[in-house]
Amino acid sequence: MFVLGNFFVAIASIINIALQIYLYIVIGSAVLSWVNPDPYNPIVKFLRGATEPVFAAIRKRIPISFGGIDFSPMLVLLGIIFLQKFLVNTLLMLGQKIGM
Repeated sequence: MFVLGNFFVAIASIINIALQIYLYIVIGSAVLSWVNPDPYNPIVKFLRGATEPVFAAIRKRIPISFGGIDFSPMLVLLGIIFLQKFLVNTLLMLGQKIGM
């Protein structure tokens, strides 16, 4: 059973790292929205391509824009933090209990 426990711990670690990387991508995209960057820059294209589908889905379901301020990046950040605290910790605890 320790193999299954180690598998859950490894999956939790990979999910945590992926969520942490996406958290930084969302922050970078939000900071770039404050300035007028070159839209042909590869970094700007990557950040917009990685975050805009998620932002658009949130904007479509929950239209929260007050005074021209878009709150969808904040909701994405809160969702990432929720997944890190709930999903990752649950998988870690499950893996530790199975591994015993």
